[in-house]
Amino acid sequence: MRVIGLMSGTSYDAVDAAAADLTPDPDGTTLRLVPLGMVSAPYEDALRADLAAALPPAPTTLGDVCRLDTRIGRAFAALAVRADSELCSGEAELIASHGQTVFHWVDAGQVRGTLQLGSPAWIAEATGRPVVSDFRPRDIAAGGQGAPLVGLIDLMLLRGRPGTPAALNIGGIANLTAVPPDGPPVAFDTGPGNALLDAAVRELTGGRLDYDEDGALAAAGRIHEPLLLRLLAEPYYRRPAPKSTGKELFHSGHLRTALAPFPGLPPQDVLATLTRLTARTVADALRPLRATEVIASGGGTRNPVLMAALREELPGHVALSDSGELGLSAAAKEAYAFAVLGFLSLHGLPGNVPDCTGAHGPRVLGSLTPGRRPLRLPPVPDRPPHTLVVAAAPVAG
Repeated sequence: MRVIGLMSGTSYDAVDAAAADLTPDPDGTTLRLVPLGMVSAPYEDALRADLAAALPPAPTTLGDVCRLDTRIGRAFAALAVRADSELCSGEAELIASHGQTVFHWVDAGQVRGTLQLGSPAWIAEATGRPVVSDFRPRDIAAGGQGAPLVGLIDLMLLRGRPGTPAALNIGGIANLTAVPPDGPPVAFDTGPGNALLDAAVRELTGGRLDYDEDGALAAAGRIHEPLLLRLLAEPYYRRPAPKSTGKELFHSGHLRTALAPFPGLPPQDVLATLTRLTARTVADALRPLRATEVIASGGGTRNPVLMAALREELPGHVALSDSGELGLSAAAKEAYAFAVLGFLSLHGLPGNVPDCTGAHGPRVLGSLTPGRRPLRLPPVPDRPPHTLVVAAAPVAG
């Protein structure tokens, strides 16, 4: 089955579409994924500005939410049409859309709700394909965190690797999955990935820049230890897993509060310190799990200063690589993950890992929007796949 996964993360800069050909082995224990490629499109400047203006801690209105839901849905739909044409030769059978997270409601460590915008009706109408969307609420309704849902895909990819492998995604928020040889898997959000870095760049450059390209500003600065200690005092870092967070906590206001006792710090020093904060909190989260290798993905992997800081913070015996080692590019891995989750949902199979999210049990995730044709669901397999194997695409000719 050819499935397109659509994803826009907490950095809300672009929409990614990754296409996969997914085939279960005859015994059902292994799901084979042939990556067909990825296309990406930035949000239009006006949409991105309006989205940024509506995100916490800014006030917003239901009218704003309604308009964003439609505009984001149309942006996702346009990219899905392109992905079907360019990656699937017009033969995609399913679209899996994560949508754009705009609010993740956490109360005393318990997630009460989550909201992803990007109405799937626009995607179904534009492509004619059925769409699975709204993945996170079912896990939350079952007592889970609703995040990180990529934990299941990480678990399926990492099973059988020696030691304690860990997958790390550095988006706006960083999350990890660790698979110990004995005992259950663990997955949770570690804290900010690029969220505070991007907020600082926008604040300190008056909106002239959106991010620290190649970590150049951070590379020119020095770590300010008092600021780093103040940032590390955030209680979230010491909460036990399962846990999740978002820009409801790690936003520009959080940064301003931390910076208040240190007026006049050079922007380069602020960014050097925030880069170290991300690396330190990721390494601190991995250390008690005794990870033996870390396989990273997400936009943060494109920041060489951040990756160098992470190597310095990790114990010397821990190997650090990117998800290309698993056959999925670091930029596209999350979109591929939601393609797999959409495939599982369509087949009536659970998409969460209760040990990772804290849900009361396995749940089939998402809501299904029919395409142009009558909806015919495939039979439910006898068992969910245990392992995900990434296979090379066949060479044409």
